[in-house]
Amino acid sequence: KLHSDLDKGVGTVKYTLSGDGAGTVFTIDETTGDIHAIRSLDREEKPFYTLRAQAVDVDTKKPLEPESEFIIKVQDINDNEPKFLDGPYVASVPEMSPVGAYVLQVKATDADDPTYGNSARVVYSILQGQPYFSIDPKTGVIRTALPNMDREVKEQYQVLIQAKDMGGQLGGLAGTTTVNITLTDVNDNPPRFPKSIFHLKVPESSHVGSAIGRIRAVDPDFGKNAEIEYNIVPGDGGNLFDITTDEYTQEGVIKLKKPLDFETKKAYTFKVEASNLHLDHRFHSVGPFKDTATVKINVLDMDEPPVFSKPVYTMEVYEDTPVGTIIGAVTAQDLDAGSSSVRYFIDWKNDVDSYFTIDATEGTIATNELLDRESTAQYNFSIIASKVSNPLLTSKVNVIINVLDVNEFPPEISVPYETSVCENAKPGQVIQTITAADKDLSPAGQRFSFKLSSEASNNPNFTVHDYRNNTAGIETRRNGYSRRQQELYFLPVVIEDSSYPVQSSTNTLTIRVCRCDSDGTIQSCNVEAIFLPVGLSTGALIAILLCIVILLVIVVLYVALRRQKKKDTLMTSKEDIRDNVIHYDDEGGGEEDTQAFDIGALRNPKVIEDNKIRRDIKPDTLRFPRHRPPAEDNRDIRDFINQRLQENDVDPSAPPYDSLATYAYEGNGSVAESLSSIDSLTTEADQDYDYLSDWGPRFKILADMFGEEESYNPDKVT
Repeated sequence: KLHSDLDKGVGTVKYTLSGDGAGTVFTIDETTGDIHAIRSLDREEKPFYTLRAQAVDVDTKKPLEPESEFIIKVQDINDNEPKFLDGPYVASVPEMSPVGAYVLQVKATDADDPTYGNSARVVYSILQGQPYFSIDPKTGVIRTALPNMDREVKEQYQVLIQAKDMGGQLGGLAGTTTVNITLTDVNDNPPRFPKSIFHLKVPESSHVGSAIGRIRAVDPDFGKNAEIEYNIVPGDGGNLFDITTDEYTQEGVIKLKKPLDFETKKAYTFKVEASNLHLDHRFHSVGPFKDTATVKINVLDMDEPPVFSKPVYTMEVYEDTPVGTIIGAVTAQDLDAGSSSVRYFIDWKNDVDSYFTIDATEGTIATNELLDRESTAQYNFSIIASKVSNPLLTSKVNVIINVLDVNEFPPEISVPYETSVCENAKPGQVIQTITAADKDLSPAGQRFSFKLSSEASNNPNFTVHDYRNNTAGIETRRNGYSRRQQELYFLPVVIEDSSYPVQSSTNTLTIRVCRCDSDGTIQSCNVEAIFLPVGLSTGALIAILLCIVILLVIVVLYVALRRQKKKDTLMTSKEDIRDNVIHYDDEGGGEEDTQAFDIGALRNPKVIEDNKIRRDIKPDTLRFPRHRPPAEDNRDIRDFINQRLQENDVDPSAPPYDSLATYAYEGNGSVAESLSSIDSLTTEADQDYDYLSDWGPRFKILADMFGEEESYNPDKVT
């Protein structure tokens, strides 16, 4: 209720309300100022409201007092039950846990005001699940209430939990949830065979390694706690069998380790032990976690193939044994109760098997062809035996036949020997040690003997010394041998074996006489080398001289050809005209210092043009004579020399020093024509050689030669 001091109760004051919920949740009487709630309030939705009220004049609409603010609080009542926001719950606890083992903690939430009364005070209790579990009323912790709860008895438990407010008093609101509790497995149970004896029937034809039966021990545990290991207890018949565990079914699989034979033993009895792989030490006191059962196996008789008396048959026969000779026999029996007859035959694979035959009824083996040990020393083939009552049942055995040797080959020298004796050999000297070989298969203790043949028993040059160990030595009988008298000696040696009948052969050794030094080292065994110490034979001397003459003729021919080739290079025709180029090294001397210069290489100008690399010579230091003004009539020569000088100056391949270039016959078609006055188109009358006299005594001879009136002979030019 709102009231203003200015309100005289005459209706001149009007009350207004604004703020949270004004007009929607709360309303005010404008005349009296009474505030009313116009709908239900929920503290959990909004615990308080803030409002503003004011008194205004009805006529002027002006506030009579300042606006005032006030709060309306919603008082809580117990209108909300506790709720398990995380429910339903799932929990687990190991089986056989002690009393009070922790399982799970649950929690309920009450939306009421915990600060006002007991509306939000929650108490927990179990409505369903006793007497197995208990719960703390205040904390909501669930624990086991009974000891040794067994998963194998009951695995799943559903517990109903109640949470009640008002401290659990009468009239309080309550909420519930469900807790599903599972007992987890522990290895508290040993494996147990459902029966003490297992009977199995196994055919005797079962293959080694095959599974012949299964047994199983039951373990109520789960997972790895139920894994079982099976073992055969050592005893009667256990060594023929083995047992393993099927990891999916936990069954014991019995397998065959050795073949069974009904005729040998019809039944086997042994014990099998089953035990857990993973043990829990907390339950050792319960007893041994293993169990034992007896397994009885009855062997079933099956129709089996014949059985040979031996796994391999080995026989011997002499070579050249007559065809049809029996050399041995094989035996196979039918061990079944019916005892059927057996038939034999050879397992043909190649032509070698045709050397023998077998009697189909008796199993005797005989030769079918003549045998030769030197061709084949051993035969290996198979014999098949089958039952008459069931020919499909067969068995096979290997037969090895060794062919024994008959002494039919004489011994011979094992390798060809190159025997030599020194010219300076002494009597009794061993020059060769020989051995023998025999194609026959020599039995143990056989020996070879060596001797000279009867016609050579009195040989004055050599003898044979038998060492009695299958070797012999060739010894000299006299002092010294001469190659000039006899180069080769032939010695027949008889070799005998010790087998029966005795076989012998005569082997001829070739002994060559050689020249040796004082230590016995061979220097030469060739006949051609004899002339070195003793002189040349006539034939050898003629051959050597003939070779020397041939060599001399070849040398002479070669030199003549070289000279002829050189002449052909210098003179190609009778009309060829050359100048002699005279080279002066110093002042004076004149003709005595002249030296002919081979100008053959300069005859062909085309060769000179093609060869761009100049073969100049570095001139020696010259003492130049006093220059005189050249005659005016040698203009062609001067132009030609200047042209060559310019070419040499610009030639990049020319060396950096001055060079002396000499020129010979210029050839036809040359612009400068020939440098020689010989064969020149200009006659002597046209030439004036008087200037040569002005050049000094060195040119006196030339001045006299060219100044004469008679014709000039080129062949006389110096």
